[in-house]
Amino acid sequence: MTTGKTVRKTFNTSGLCFPGDHYMVNPLNRMHEVEQLIEQKLYFTLHAPRQTGKTTYLHALARKLNAEGKYIALVVSFERAGVGSMPLDRANEVIIHSIFEAACDQLAQLHRPKNPTNKQFLDLKQYLRIWAKSQTKPIVLFIDEIDSLLDDVLISILRQLRDGYQSRPKYFPSSVALIGLRDVREYKAKIREGAASLGTASPFNVKAESLLLKNFSREEVSELLEQHTAETGQVFTNEVKEEIFCLTDGQPWLTNALARQVVSKILGDDYSKAITLDVVKEAKSQLILRRDTHLDSLVDKLREDRVRKIVQAIINGDNLPVDIFDDDILYVRDLGIVGQTDPLQFANPIYAEIIPRIMTSSIQSSIPLEIRTPWFVNPDGSLNMEKLLKEFQLFYRRNSGAWLGRYEYRESAQHLLLMAFLQRVINSGGEIVREMAVGNGRIDLLVKFGRQEFALELKINRDEYTIEDGKEQLGRYLDRLGLKEGYLVIFDPAEKSWTEKLYYNQVPMGDKTIIMVGL
Repeated sequence: MTTGKTVRKTFNTSGLCFPGDHYMVNPLNRMHEVEQLIEQKLYFTLHAPRQTGKTTYLHALARKLNAEGKYIALVVSFERAGVGSMPLDRANEVIIHSIFEAACDQLAQLHRPKNPTNKQFLDLKQYLRIWAKSQTKPIVLFIDEIDSLLDDVLISILRQLRDGYQSRPKYFPSSVALIGLRDVREYKAKIREGAASLGTASPFNVKAESLLLKNFSREEVSELLEQHTAETGQVFTNEVKEEIFCLTDGQPWLTNALARQVVSKILGDDYSKAITLDVVKEAKSQLILRRDTHLDSLVDKLREDRVRKIVQAIINGDNLPVDIFDDDILYVRDLGIVGQTDPLQFANPIYAEIIPRIMTSSIQSSIPLEIRTPWFVNPDGSLNMEKLLKEFQLFYRRNSGAWLGRYEYRESAQHLLLMAFLQRVINSGGEIVREMAVGNGRIDLLVKFGRQEFALELKINRDEYTIEDGKEQLGRYLDRLGLKEGYLVIFDPAEKSWTEKLYYNQVPMGDKTIIMVGL
């Protein structure tokens, strides 16, 4: 059911955004320095995580430049040449055909390069050189999906672009932008072991800048949602808009996906229905459980060693491992898994929830069937947290030996075991809010069930200061939440008997009560 008004626009979660079909933030307002680099005839890189609007921005800018008439601007994807077994000469051929096909779609015939069908070109450099010589306007080339290229193909293409740089703008594109998930510094990591080394110099050392396309600002999220209100009359209140921004941190795909889930999936495009905080909360839960391609592709990166080490440090609150380098941190930031500020933490609350859930999925499947919500709910409908945690102590004693030794995410296994156990119980009727960051020495969990709130702090017993530090940290967490009681869960990895490790007791601390849970 709808209000009866015909609505053409939607919140887009796949592919390019089109002004006539989608609500969209003006892409040209998201990055202003690019046009200045083009004016200066510079080569540069533009990178951002998947589905942040890179391609939409590129096409909008190319259309603007072409309409102004000063440049010939073309957006082309090199993804078709990103096949590991493709030889170099074939890759050049595929790339050349990709450029011509893109030009047929985007440019007037007199501005297109030569049709490569039945013609022989030595390589990409020669093809671009012939194209530039045939034109009276400077060429601006936006190369999308550059980091899909592999090994020798990647090196060759970058070197050809570098070699042509000195001939610009008369005999080579005046400005070239490489667009992908990662900065050009990461391209060295693409070279497989045993392949030709790049040496210390980048094959694209002519780049002037490396730009990051940022998330939507709070104002841009509001602008996006207001477009729906203007078209349908269905209001995103200020508190709802703020909640959507806080949950997504302005990540463009998440913002659109959450809004789409609210409007179309939960409210069924009935624009007479109110958008409330509870509806947004339900949309968030559905989005996490559905695990769209965007979220799955993000989580796939957790299997990479350099990513896993950083993620585990965030979950444990540990300092970074000694073998983590600046490039590793930059890489994880480029992927969008963590934010751009210190201390390192997951990029937004939705990622902070889904990443541990995925990491614990194999554990959850092994938790006995009887461990489910009704067992821990009192007759009045409230959650019995004491019963839940004591049951986890029994579960941990029986199962931790097997799990801790063979679990893929071994360094954070203790915390993940408890989160998996809590998730199994809380899934029906509640939620878990996680606060995690590198170097804070702990993980804070807020378990919400109905109107109840339970604060838990998880720590690994590293030294003689762990427990006292934990009490103080939990006390500050309780102050922030306005609670008088909280749970300090201490995992002890030392060789001790279970009689020594397992305890459950209350400790007064000022006007608060700390419940100590030993494991």
